[in-house]
Order: sequence, then C-alpha cells, then structure tokens
Amino acid sequence: MAQIKADALNLEESVIHINRVAKVVKGGRRFSFTALVAVGDRESTVGVGYGKAKEVPLAIQKAIEDARKNLFVVPKHGTTITHEVLGHYGAGRVIMRPASAGTGVIAGGGVRALLELGGVNDVLTKSLGTTNPINMVRAAEQGLRSLRRPEDIALQRGKTVREVVGKGPVTEEESVAAPVAAAPEGE
Repeated sequence: MAQIKADALNLEESVIHINRVAKVVKGGRRFSFTALVAVGDRESTVGVGYGKAKEVPLAIQKAIEDARKNLFVVPKHGTTITHEVLGHYGAGRVIMRPASAGTGVIAGGGVRALLELGGVNDVLTKSLGTTNPINMVRAAEQGLRSLRRPEDIALQRGKTVREVVGKGPVTEEESVAAPVAAAPEGE
C-alpha cells in the first residue's frame, strides 16, 4: 500500500493521552513523558502516533511526527463504517458497528478522537478487555485498517456489489417492477 503524503492534507491533531514515566536510578527518580496523539483531516485520512521525551511538548511533537508517517484511509459508507469489525491489540479489543445517520459517535476517550478525526460521524463502539488508552486506540486503529469496501470485495470475487452486499442477483422481473414499487402511493 502506498504511503499517504501528509504535506498535501490539512491535518488536525488531538492529544489522546500523556503519561509520566519514572525511572529509578542511584540518585533518585528520572521522569520522562509519553504522548499518544491522533491526526486526521476529518474526511477519511487518520493516523496514530506515540512519542517519548524528557519534556511534554517534545513528546507531543514526536508523537505528531509518528502519526503523520502512519496515515491510512478509513473506508466509509456515507457517514459510518462499511461493516462491523473487532480490532485487537494486546489485551485491548474494540468492537465497532455501523450506525444510522444522526446517531453520532458513541465511543469513549481515545477511540472517539480517532473516529472523529477519521471522518466517521455515526458509529457504535464498545471497549472489551483493557481500559488502557494506548491499547484501546491501537485496537481501534487495527480494526479501522481491516475495514474493506464492498466494491473491492466484489471486484476480488468477480461479482456485482449487489451480490456481495446480500441482495442477490438482479432478475429481469425485479428491474421492471422496481420503478413501479418505488412510485409514491396517493392517499
């Protein structure tokens, strides 16, 4: 898969989680910081990055650079995802289901930021397993990366999109009866 150029996109950043890490040495504790950041254009492109440094602003900057290197496109159907998916990462599992228009993003914390920056406006999610923000966001990212479009699957299988979606093959009777059934009835 070709890498997406971050320079051509108008990306927004969202800091999901900052963690202080203490390393115990002979003279006491040495503190450093880690940052988990999501970047996206709020249309279809999103990425997640992780950075570590001695100071918070440096950790955030490193995480943003990492996220811009790991951009990917989220397959969507309207304002929701194409199909139900379960993402795994470590002990984190996030299930994401398509939702009807107007539902909104039903998700917690970092998963919400990731989906909103990816342009998904209607989705239902549930976190299973860990509540660690890093594992939850990485699981959601893995789930979004595994989404596929019906057009791609139809092309791969040599079928029509209608057959893949589950409506079955179109017969001549259906194609003639469809415009009649679609006409509004007078009351």
